Amino acid sequence: MDSLITSVQDIVREASSLMVKNGFSVKEKGSLENIVTSSDLAVQHFLTRRFRELLPESGFLCEEEDLSDTGHEYVWIIDPIDGTANYARGIRECAISVALVRNGTPWLGVVYSPWRGDMWSAERGCGAFRNGEPIHASSRSFEDGILFTAMSTYRKEFAKLCDEIIFDIYMESNDFRRTGSSAVELCLMAEGQAELYFEMRLMPWDYAAAGLILEEAGGTILGFDAAPPSLSKPSLVVAGNTEENCRRVLATVHRHLDVLPY
Repeated sequence: MDSLITSVQDIVREASSLMVKNGFSVKEKGSLENIVTSSDLAVQHFLTRRFRELLPESGFLCEEEDLSDTGHEYVWIIDPIDGTANYARGIRECAISVALVRNGTPWLGVVYSPWRGDMWSAERGCGAFRNGEPIHASSRSFEDGILFTAMSTYRKEFAKLCDEIIFDIYMESNDFRRTGSSAVELCLMAEGQAELYFEMRLMPWDYAAAGLILEEAGGTILGFDAAPPSLSKPSLVVAGNTEENCRRVLATVHRHLDVLPY
């Protein structure tokens, strides 16, 4: 797949020009917290057109416009701008996220942050890279771990529960961070900048690409049931620089949750 991932990287880099151009419009998708910009739509339209040309029989699962056409051997899972709220305010922690899934298994992942100038990528079984250089998750302990997390922005009824879980992890670890882009956070974990991860509810396009990159960098990503997070519906997501640390985060979740609340 070497030539394919190179083509995907080139297409994603080309699409990023639609992000960094001046001027875009913003509208709500049901709430003040959940928005879409004209740049999201432009990037998604560009990517779907180009990926149809690259793999004509492939399908798509994309964040915008309820695009779900998944009955294919190959499916592209796309977040045209992960971190749209950041993007709309000029906060530069945002990225294009593209995963290629084959028969339900992620095979290729590319996350590109144009303002960082960072292109993270992975192919299954081939390791993880940032700007062409190999990356690896850290070897730090849970106690020395930095946690990436958030408070379930789109479902605020889960905020108190998130707070309780985060508090327990925080009291046993080093500190926590929130950037506003799950794709960027998981990629930063893949290169050793953080060790722990918890989000109450994410969509597949938030983690499909970056999750593969983290796994190929030696980390672990799991859903509520200790299996890989779903690639077709919302999922609770935990991750760690090691399997042990990931499962310790999940054990903390299970102390507060017997079943998913959605």
